[in-house]
Amino acid sequence: MNRKHIGFLHPGAMGVSLAATAKNTGHTAYWISKDRSQNTCDRAEKHSLVAVQSVEELCDKCSVIICACPPHAATDVAEKVLACSFRGIYADVNAISPQKVKRIGQLMNDAGVDFVDGGIIGPPAWKPESTWLYLSGHTAGQVTECFTGGPLGVEVIGDEIGKASALKMCFAANTKGTTALLCAIVAAAERMGVRGELEKQWSRHGSDFAQNTLTRINGVTAKAWRFSGEMEEIASTLGEAGLPSGFHLAASDIFQRIAKFKDFDPHPPVEDILNALLNPDQ
Repeated sequence: MNRKHIGFLHPGAMGVSLAATAKNTGHTAYWISKDRSQNTCDRAEKHSLVAVQSVEELCDKCSVIICACPPHAATDVAEKVLACSFRGIYADVNAISPQKVKRIGQLMNDAGVDFVDGGIIGPPAWKPESTWLYLSGHTAGQVTECFTGGPLGVEVIGDEIGKASALKMCFAANTKGTTALLCAIVAAAERMGVRGELEKQWSRHGSDFAQNTLTRINGVTAKAWRFSGEMEEIASTLGEAGLPSGFHLAASDIFQRIAKFKDFDPHPPVEDILNALLNPDQ
């Protein structure tokens, strides 16, 4: 295995776990420290990522760049890399629609960059068999070589750009979309005075569905700000497939209503979350 210099844009909770797997594999992981939050700086320092000060410096030092940013920023980040005349491998592993990733891929290919489509399923990759990075594209196998040291699992699912993102969108349409639906259901029951009865019905015959639902609602608050944009990408994906997109547009609205809880530690009480859902203008 050749030791690679791999750049990560930008190592949030998920991105830093990918960088850790790259380091486990024997590679050097770089990131851009300028103008990043203290939490991001702390994560990068904890896992010994090498700091650079600009996109230009990252592109100069690295032969592979992994982009793991919020969905709304994916195109902007890619364009900043292109402006630096990067000529290596660029893997977009963001939660974006196949249509968007194809547009980014075309920009990259037109500029002579090897582009790889990626989709991450699972939480930040700190445990084996918990998180998978699916890849598609002609040079996807070379990106796989960046992560053989685990615990992140990696699988190439074809040469077609958009295939990995399509899998991610379909998977998250269920997991995150149903969490948004449950948020709306419990909030509606709260407003109509039947939340207790609903939870009682859910708990019949020893079911733990009611408690699991409240745990999901409570736990999603930290990432709702990011999931809102992801729901819009899923809506676009379904629309392109000829299916109704309205459900996930509504899910985006639901997550946006509770996005203000992003930095709460510990998670806010369920009652506060329901109030935010029911009174979005407060």
